[in-house]
Amino acid sequence: MNYTRVSLLAHIRGLGLHAELFMLIGVRSKADKPNEFDDKFYLVSKQNMFVFSCTTNPGTNWLQNAMNPKGTAVLKPGKYWYKLGTHKGYEALVQSGPVTVYRDNNKDLKSDTTGPEDTGYFGINIHRANETAISKLVALWSAGCQVLNNPADFKLLLDECKASGLKEFPYYLINEY
Repeated sequence: MNYTRVSLLAHIRGLGLHAELFMLIGVRSKADKPNEFDDKFYLVSKQNMFVFSCTTNPGTNWLQNAMNPKGTAVLKPGKYWYKLGTHKGYEALVQSGPVTVYRDNNKDLKSDTTGPEDTGYFGINIHRANETAISKLVALWSAGCQVLNNPADFKLLLDECKASGLKEFPYYLINEY
């Protein structure tokens, strides 16, 4: 599931979304393997394209132990806005606008991508897992956030965001196609 710049842009436009010159794109895997970093995160700019490993789904701990009584947040595909900020004391990308999530409350090991929706500011951030090592399992790293498992990739992502000169960054979550 590695895509080209052209195929990603065409797919985003085909969804009726406006493509930007600098974009962050999460691609949710069809496999949806519980507790695995089986998704892809793309940074697409005029000059570069990078592909990182990530999860767009919560870890199994949070699927079985929701922090919110409505259920665990699973980000709905769409376009959202992020900015530089702080997540649990370190620099990350944080919501700069509302997001829409599905509320998964059946306590199984799969992220439900249908059902009750909830829109607002829930702290659905884009951040890293372990600070110094590549994480193999999602575990507690995501309760609904979009999480890169390689700290070096995450540093590159933040560096590129800063170098862009933008104050806000569009994030598109799409399903694998």
